[in-house]
Amino acid sequence: MTDFLVKHFVKNHEQVEKDEVRTEYGTLASGVGICCNLLLFAAKLIIGILVNSISVMADAFNNLSDAASSIIGFIGVKMAEKPADDDHPFGHGRIEYISAFIVAFLVIQVGFSLFKSSVGKIIHPEDMTFRWISIVILLLSVGVKLWLSMFNKKLGKRINSKVMMATSADAMGDVAATSATIFSIAVYGIAGLNVDGIVGIIVSVVVMIAGVNIAKDTLAPLIGEGIDPEFYEEISNFVESFDGIVGTHDLIVHNYGPTRSMASIHAEVPNDCDVEFSHEIIDRIEREALRRFRLLLVIHMDPVETHNELVVKFKDMVADVLENIDSRLEFHDFRMVDGQARINLIFDLVVPWEYKQSAQGKLKARISDEVKKRDGRCECVITVENSFMSGNRE
Repeated sequence: MTDFLVKHFVKNHEQVEKDEVRTEYGTLASGVGICCNLLLFAAKLIIGILVNSISVMADAFNNLSDAASSIIGFIGVKMAEKPADDDHPFGHGRIEYISAFIVAFLVIQVGFSLFKSSVGKIIHPEDMTFRWISIVILLLSVGVKLWLSMFNKKLGKRINSKVMMATSADAMGDVAATSATIFSIAVYGIAGLNVDGIVGIIVSVVVMIAGVNIAKDTLAPLIGEGIDPEFYEEISNFVESFDGIVGTHDLIVHNYGPTRSMASIHAEVPNDCDVEFSHEIIDRIEREALRRFRLLLVIHMDPVETHNELVVKFKDMVADVLENIDSRLEFHDFRMVDGQARINLIFDLVVPWEYKQSAQGKLKARISDEVKKRDGRCECVITVENSFMSGNRE
């Protein structure tokens, strides 16, 4: 069904890197969401009135808020498509994250309203009316919401849309909420127990938790999050695949929307290579990154020693020391200053975030001691830094 809708309503649906195609995906997802949620709202409101159930009516208004969320999602995707201008040279892509956060706020608000209503229902319980048609319609509602969740998740992954992923999570929360509502009606019909208020509280908590999780996911790119390890490896390997590049480090990515990013990386080149030749390679990599990844990549060129056997020897020694201490440790910008009685080994050390300031000092001292044990002439000059990648590379 999802592929059928995409093929008939999204032109050039395979070219997801284009802003106009992403907008058509957003329009489709919003249109489907609005239609489904309005139908569910009407059906559940009628059922809630017939059986006098606060949890059913609250679930109905939750669907109405979902329809509003779909409208907000459409507006967000549409505004995010706006091109760059004088005030926003990197475009308006982050508006999509803001709209997803608004969706999260609406979900939390609906959950809180349901919580208050459920508490009132427990304090002042009212009789319910059991009808099998209510169970049947609510079960159909669960099926519709389950499909809607998978529909938005599939489209969201396809175009990397936080709004659609938020809508998918919201729909899955509705599946849990409606399932709980069905349970309360069934218990009343079979055992005569009115657990409507209690179930309403459970539903409200599920809805609010879903809203908080959506907010966390959408705030992360706005606040600034680590680089996805797979993307880190992809860009690093891409740069290192060019002849004349012997290594990379310090990749930093700034996100300006799902399809707009700017990045910087340090590329190591042989120090005996012609500067203009290396510069031409760097320019070619930057142009290719823009074409292939739509990534505005700025490359800093680091000259490194590749032929001096003594430098290579000490570099390998440091690498072995770090591997024995902690395999997650990495280093770069290695330089050697050779003297008659003393050799300075200068390098930047990349450590996991768990190494706090005091631990970093102890780590530097331990590395220096281990290196000195292997060659008493060596003194380490270490600059500690953290990786910008999310998590640790295995």
